[in-house]
Amino acid sequence: MKRSLVLLSLVLAAAWPSVASAQFTAEEVARRAAMEDFLLTARIVRSEEIGEGVTRPWRLYLEKDGVERKAAWKNPRGLQNGHLEGWQYEIAAYRLDKLLGLNMVPPAVERTFRGRKGALVLWAENKYSLLKLVEEGIRIPDEAQDRTEKMKYLARAWDSLIANEDRTQQNILYTEDWRMILFDHSRAFRSGGEFSKRLMFGRDGIKRGDAGEPFLFRRLPRWFVDRIGTLTFDNIRAAVGATLTDREIRAVLSRRDLLVREIARMIGEQGQEVVY
Repeated sequence: MKRSLVLLSLVLAAAWPSVASAQFTAEEVARRAAMEDFLLTARIVRSEEIGEGVTRPWRLYLEKDGVERKAAWKNPRGLQNGHLEGWQYEIAAYRLDKLLGLNMVPPAVERTFRGRKGALVLWAENKYSLLKLVEEGIRIPDEAQDRTEKMKYLARAWDSLIANEDRTQQNILYTEDWRMILFDHSRAFRSGGEFSKRLMFGRDGIKRGDAGEPFLFRRLPRWFVDRIGTLTFDNIRAAVGATLTDREIRAVLSRRDLLVREIARMIGEQGQEVVY
């Protein structure tokens, strides 16, 4: 597997920038530690039920030192309408995002609200959801088409790595300058049954179109391949803490191997110039 990762890194060398620059800005990334502290310590000024989703999240209005921000709080655990949910997966997704340098997932911390522990996720500033684009027929500008297409495939690879079975058009967000932000990961990190043997997307993906067609990756960047290659049980555990079980971490690594093999096969069949 290590040899496959090295070969993939070499062939993807010039395809994408060396850092993930299409989601949170460098300034926002630099302020993540401060945002985590804000989420943990800011005063809750006001709260309201969001009224969307089966997990019944709340919108909290926070204030500290004259700074005001919004955040979403949720605490589902166990079966919810037939689906396994876990608020701790919101925090695990954010921490793994940081470990990989994806910069797609908003800051998330554990915080108690109304006497219950849950995940508090920073409300990401955005202009559109993918659902709004589709429903209102809003066209992505020509100059942003290439970037957003690349981010679509990267998001599929991310969801495949973490076995996120609940990616919807509603929880894919775009900023005004067409950066993509992903939220809602309470149905991620599956570890049983097919979730350790198949990816969510890809040639043999669990997710399929209406006609049974697979959702492929098509284009993925070198830095992503490099960074998933650095994942180990120990560095994932150090990053996510107690938010994932040993079994869930091992399932991430199993899916990483499946993802690497899928990328290698794509390059072997289609050539480097098609994949990137």
